[in-house]
Amino acid sequence: MNEFSLQSIRVLVVDDNPHFRRLLVSVLASMGCRMIEEAADGADALKALGHFPADIALVDWHMAPMDGLDFTRVVRTSPDSPNPHLPILMLSGHTELRLVLEARDAGVHEFIAKPISAKTLQTRLQATLLSPRPFVRSGSYFGPDRRRRQVPLKGPDRRRKA
Repeated sequence: MNEFSLQSIRVLVVDDNPHFRRLLVSVLASMGCRMIEEAADGADALKALGHFPADIALVDWHMAPMDGLDFTRVVRTSPDSPNPHLPILMLSGHTELRLVLEARDAGVHEFIAKPISAKTLQTRLQATLLSPRPFVRSGSYFGPDRRRRQVPLKGPDRRRKA
């Protein structure tokens, strides 16, 4: 792997599968990450954010009682959210386009298909941490700008920078 390091980055790993959490922790450690907090579901992750000010979260979609999508929505929209701008990477073995779009519309930064590779995880972490997209607020959305390419708009830009 190249010079990218997570040495000073606090990562929250949220997955109901303890084996997959351990795999993610091992991969993150190989990238230099030393500050990792684990949670078994979205509810535990919200509690963890109260004492662990994460710089980024890796979140599985399908968990109970609170899944990754609900976790993302609460982080983005709750008045009690400790960090509504928290970068969130969604992980899932279910990669149908409608699900990817639903995750994007909830406010995730990136969607990573399981099984993951270390290279893919590193690339997505780098993109999210080193080239963050601005946050926008519209009538029903708050999160990272969903437009990946900056193309001229045909009409007024109705989004407010958050």
